[in-house]
Amino acid sequence: MIWKKFFKKKEQKKNITINLSLADMKKGFFVDFDLKSWQVTAYNRYTWGDDENTYEWQLTTSDDTIYLEREPDDEDHFSISRKISFNNLEKGLKEHIFEHEDPPDKINYNGKIFQLYESSGGLFFNNEEKKGKELIKWDYADNSENEFISIEQWGENDFEASFSTRVEEYQFSNILPGS
Repeated sequence: MIWKKFFKKKEQKKNITINLSLADMKKGFFVDFDLKSWQVTAYNRYTWGDDENTYEWQLTTSDDTIYLEREPDDEDHFSISRKISFNNLEKGLKEHIFEHEDPPDKINYNGKIFQLYESSGGLFFNNEEKKGKELIKWDYADNSENEFISIEQWGENDFEASFSTRVEEYQFSNILPGS
C-alpha cells in the first residue's frame, strides 16, 4: 500500500474551457480586439423609453479607450465608439440646440454628411448603479449606415459627442474573466 502512495500517478488537473460572449463581460474582464488586449474598466446600461436597454463596456489599453455598445434587437448589434470633441462638430451646434430644442437634421463631420435618424431621452446607469442619470441622445448615420455620430446632452449645458462604427462579435476573441 505504501508503494502505491509514492508511485501513484499525479492526478491531472482538468482543463475547463468556458465559451464567453461579449454580452457576458463585466468590469474587470479582458478581451482581444483589433490586435490589442483590452480590459473592461466600466460596464454601463442605458434605458430608453419603454424599457429598451443598450449596454456599454468601456475598454482600455495602456494608450487608448474605446466604448463597445450592444443594442439588443432580434439579433445583437455592436458598435465601437470613441469620444470626439463636441466643439469639432458643426459651428453653432449648441446654439441651434438651445434655440430649436434639437440639433439640425444633418451635420457635417470630417467632410462627411450624417443624417439624424433617432433621438431619445433616457437614463444612464454607471457600473450598474441603482440610480440613473438623465440624458437626451441624438444619433446620426452616414449613407452606408456603418458610421455614426452621437450627441448626448447631460443637464442644461453639458454636451458630449462620439464617433462610432459597426463591428461584428466575431472580431472579438479571448474573452476572459478578470481577477
